[in-house]
Amino acid sequence: MKTHEPKSPIRLTRDSGTEESAEPLNLGTRVRELRKARNWTLEQAARQAGLARSTLSKIENGQMSPTYDALKKLAVGLQISVPQLFTPPQREQVNGRLGVTKAGAGTHLATTTYEHELLGEMLTKKQMVPYRARIRARSMDEFDGWVRHDGEEFLYVLTGVIRLYTEFYESIEMRRGDSAYYDATMGHNVISVSEEDATILWVTSLV
Repeated sequence: MKTHEPKSPIRLTRDSGTEESAEPLNLGTRVRELRKARNWTLEQAARQAGLARSTLSKIENGQMSPTYDALKKLAVGLQISVPQLFTPPQREQVNGRLGVTKAGAGTHLATTTYEHELLGEMLTKKQMVPYRARIRARSMDEFDGWVRHDGEEFLYVLTGVIRLYTEFYESIEMRRGDSAYYDATMGHNVISVSEEDATILWVTSLV
């Protein structure tokens, strides 16, 4: 089945004060652009992501709605974060922009370990990807290895208590108001150690 894009176009305000409509991000087109930017064939990209060539082709052509597991494999294969799959590449500088995401209005992407709510989706050409995450994981055993991707990342604890695991440092217990800034190419995972699921704000830079 062909995927359906968001209903309304994104409105961009230019320096002149006039507005211009921009089409919503097409995931298939975005994946194709990322693949071609690496000079990969469909076969090479599919192999990197651990997906069948036919599956990747259907995703690029909008003939399949990928599961979150497929999105995660794509992100790992392309060496980016999942939210970066939904962020258009920078093409030109746009100044004086503002994007507001009302509570709970962001796109939700859920796994057994995290539930992400993407923020600021209405803006294109961003240099960072903010998202709110509910931490479901309670043990490192719930992860399929380290999460790692290009860029840098900022983490801020909103509620509950978490433990931040990184590839080269001792794990750190963090509570509401605590924050961390780290190199995202270093393996990292987060679990909740409080009774309730902890929530955090994550901001990933685009490199």
